[in-house]
Amino acid sequence: MQILQKRSKVICISNHKGGVGKTCSTCNISAGLARRGKKVLMIDLDPQANLSLSYGIKEPNYSIYEVLTNCADVNKSICTIIENLDIIPASLDLAGAEIELSSEAGREVILKEIVDGLSDRYDYVLIDCSPSIGLLTTNALTASDEVIIPLQAQYLSLRGIEKLTSIIEKVKKRLNKGLKISGVFITQFDSRKVLNRDIASAINEHFKDIIYKTKIRDNVSLAEAPGKALDIFRYNPKCNGAEDYDQLCQEILNRHNTNK
Repeated sequence: MQILQKRSKVICISNHKGGVGKTCSTCNISAGLARRGKKVLMIDLDPQANLSLSYGIKEPNYSIYEVLTNCADVNKSICTIIENLDIIPASLDLAGAEIELSSEAGREVILKEIVDGLSDRYDYVLIDCSPSIGLLTTNALTASDEVIIPLQAQYLSLRGIEKLTSIIEKVKKRLNKGLKISGVFITQFDSRKVLNRDIASAINEHFKDIIYKTKIRDNVSLAEAPGKALDIFRYNPKCNGAEDYDQLCQEILNRHNTNK
């Protein structure tokens, strides 16, 4: 009887518009999945290193930059945050990686090879991308099974999504035929604002097949938690932000269970 090898579900959290909650969402979805017993690896692929800073990692000895440029073994770069939750941090050096890797053969699949080598150790790998759509983001999309897109309930957030979906389709056609947009969710939502409600309605109509029901409400604790190097569940487990991300994690798990 053949034993099937465990394989991670690799998710890219992406939106080329800044300030929509990509890093906050990667941090708290990962922590939420880990709380539910899933073994999770986060990869900080943003040169600003905000995901790493959100967990108090400021100057790692080894980061994703050294791994991508073949200067360090990936195992040296993995840092454990809490039980079931690891991270490969970023550093400012990552800003130069696109230029350094531009002449490498197979430069678009470097991250995929790294992630594939870790696949039997984790249930989920979540990749936090920078707002720019360049070689690093292409690597993230090529390495991923699916993309989850956070969107603000604002006009420009919805308008700019066409560029990202175009890039995803190109990567799917040329580099990763299995890639799909698996979900969209709304962040920084305030039900008291007419604009938020109107844009949320438009987002629901546009993405009706993949929109998550959970909306991440505007919540000050979500902004405060990174300053304490904590995810929202350890910082303020009873706040709206913790409740919303917990519900979103359950939706994500439900979809994956349904798709098995």
